[in-house]
Amino acid sequence: QAGPNDLQTKADRLVQMSICASLARKFPKVTIIGEEELPAEDVTEELIEDGHCEEILKKPCPAQYTGIKEEELVIWVDPLDGTKEYTEGLLDHVTVLIGIAYGGKAIAGVINQPYYNYEAGADAVLGRTIWGVLGIGAFGFQLTEAPAGKHIIVTTRSHSSTLVNECIGALNPDTVIRVGGAGNKIIQLIEGKASAYVFASPGCKKWDTCAPEAILHAVGGKITDIRGNSFQYNKEVKHMNSAGVLATLRNYDYYASRIPNTVKESLVP
Repeated sequence: QAGPNDLQTKADRLVQMSICASLARKFPKVTIIGEEELPAEDVTEELIEDGHCEEILKKPCPAQYTGIKEEELVIWVDPLDGTKEYTEGLLDHVTVLIGIAYGGKAIAGVINQPYYNYEAGADAVLGRTIWGVLGIGAFGFQLTEAPAGKHIIVTTRSHSSTLVNECIGALNPDTVIRVGGAGNKIIQLIEGKASAYVFASPGCKKWDTCAPEAILHAVGGKITDIRGNSFQYNKEVKHMNSAGVLATLRNYDYYASRIPNTVKESLVP
């Protein structure tokens, strides 16, 4: 544990060991990049998941992906997105992110919310999994658009700064929602609770954005850095999204056109 803003819990490490070891066993040629630096150690069998989801396997593979070789894929894993919120008991902010990239682009993603509904009482079903593939769509939630004419910005809860706030102010929002986790913020967009996700700061990493990007793009949304550049997810790329994040389900150009040049100039990709 390196300090209050760089928390690494036992949960992070166990979840990553489980995901990465399970994937590596099934797909040994895939490149897997996880948030946590884990020692190379044997993973106990109880952490290995060897099942698969019949619902997903029933879907036809999009034509553009039928010829992909295993070694051409990169999987970006964030075992616990929203760690700070997790340690503070804000469990609905927490997601597990698994993003699949091909040719440097996010093409498929899984956002698991392990504590979804945790406050809904003993009879509620706990947890849900949202997933999407470009060319198939996204599933596990009800796609909803934010109220027309409202500018509801979702942004960081724990990494605010003068630049972050200057950028949000320039968008003249009706409401600003501050929540933890990139996965959680994309869920706000696709469920119609926010119209734009704006984060004018470095700090977000490729494993934060790969899975959410695939799901957002699968339903016609758009995510870039604050300057409008697409994210690259090939295995050689640097892990930090140094120029922040701008994402919307609809009306991307409206928000992109209002980002101040001073903000763009402060963030170097």
